Amino acid sequence: MQRITFTLSAIACIALAGCSSLTTSGPAPDKTYMITVLHTNDHHGRFWKNRDGEYGMAARKTVIDSIRSEVQAKGGYSLLLDGGDVNTGVPESDLQDAVPDFRGMNLLGYDAMAVGNHEFDKPPTVLKMQRALATFPMLSANIYRKGERAFDPYKVFNLGGVRVAVVGLTTEDTQKMVHPDNIRDMEFRNPIQEAAKVVPELRGKADVVIAATHMGHYANGNHGTQAPGDVEMARAVKGIDLVVGGHTQNPACMKAENVLDTAYVPGAECQPDRQNGTWIVQAHEWGKYVGRADFEYRNGEFKLVKYSLVPINLKKPVKAADGKTTMVTYTPEIAENKDMLALLQPFQDFGQKQLLVEVGSTDGKLEGDRSVVRTKPTALGVMIGQAMMEKTRADFAVMNSGGVRDSLPAGKLNYKDVLTVHPFGNTVCVVELTGKEVLDFLNAAVKMSPGSGAFPQFAGVKLLIESNNVKEASIAGKSLEAGKTYRMAINNFVAAGGDGYPKLTGHPSFVDTGYVDADVLRSYITNNSPLRAAQYDPADSVVRK
Repeated sequence: MQRITFTLSAIACIALAGCSSLTTSGPAPDKTYMITVLHTNDHHGRFWKNRDGEYGMAARKTVIDSIRSEVQAKGGYSLLLDGGDVNTGVPESDLQDAVPDFRGMNLLGYDAMAVGNHEFDKPPTVLKMQRALATFPMLSANIYRKGERAFDPYKVFNLGGVRVAVVGLTTEDTQKMVHPDNIRDMEFRNPIQEAAKVVPELRGKADVVIAATHMGHYANGNHGTQAPGDVEMARAVKGIDLVVGGHTQNPACMKAENVLDTAYVPGAECQPDRQNGTWIVQAHEWGKYVGRADFEYRNGEFKLVKYSLVPINLKKPVKAADGKTTMVTYTPEIAENKDMLALLQPFQDFGQKQLLVEVGSTDGKLEGDRSVVRTKPTALGVMIGQAMMEKTRADFAVMNSGGVRDSLPAGKLNYKDVLTVHPFGNTVCVVELTGKEVLDFLNAAVKMSPGSGAFPQFAGVKLLIESNNVKEASIAGKSLEAGKTYRMAINNFVAAGGDGYPKLTGHPSFVDTGYVDADVLRSYITNNSPLRAAQYDPADSVVRK
């Protein structure tokens, strides 16, 4: 395997995009300014490399420092932006309230980030701590508290005289994606309408306008049941030069006009989307890539010269002559920055100590990858539902797939594996419903869009669905009876109306058990190990026609 170590020169300053001049006179006529925008999004707690040695903030810093040095040596300027969702996804980070992640971002020298929906996963005190810890602004123009903006809406950077405004925007779906207790008194206004107000204001203050968004990139604006995203905004609001996005967690590389390249391979060329004169970029997720957009600014024109996604030690399986499979990087391996490793190692060690406690085993993988669990019934979805049913003596269970964040691998399982599946700390709730109420709830559930976090997983119930309506339903092998009472298990997020589900917290029979979902799953695994993965195969339990 080829290995490349980047040689880093001392960087005099990385804040404010590489030692920009403090002049406010504006750009000089007939002068070409080189401006590089670096970007990431949907970090989700991945401060450390994974078990295959992919991504991680230490290798990311090597790449970013190298690009900054290169740009500065040529007389250019750079900005490092993030599209939001620093929180939630890896237990080592979740247990430590993303402190290692924000400290890592400080060392990386981020200039600004958009506020993502997952920034509200924990109580407001945690978000307040994170905002104080960050040495860069968390931006959102459309989040209000009691009639006032809860975050700075934008920041203007001066790059040698070129004034670059970065405005933050957050999906209005946040209102239904996080627990209501964490967003009390907050209002998530329509970001497109807010952008239509703010962008003209910024055009009077800045030469270039960039939107750092957490709204999602939906090819050709096909957002389904989700709130409109970057494409729709670019079409509706004139005057945005570049959108640095997040939320949908895909590389925004286009195969053709309005056609997303869903088979994008790390290291290949990436053509970003363009709508209404606005470039739209997104760097997948987890720090797998650093996006690099090289622009030239001259006499009012902001021209994209080159764009690329730099893979951070992403790997592919390669089978050797002896039949063994090894993981090999798509592009030359990147060395990890020693300063970042020194900063993050204590956090990683602490997390590992807490998490590597064996809780059970399974004879096969239980699938929880977002591309699968958000589109069809899975064995892991069934097992999670059965764990909830066993704990609460419920007749059936419904689980939003957005609450399933990873798979359970075959073999021995530890507490980290469990928390990787259930990082949110949701609690299990029960509610007793009549057969008619059950049918109403199921009809709402089956209408949730495939691909979204709202897409339902079921246990204990068998369904025949036609045209997004429940045609037949049975529980415990018997047809649903309108007058009979059934006990349903759900998590507190869904019960509170999260992901657009019918709100059940006000139902007379509603009870929040207080049992944390990860602890419920952990106990179930321990009590039923060794697990047989085939036992949880959903088979034909949910049939859509």
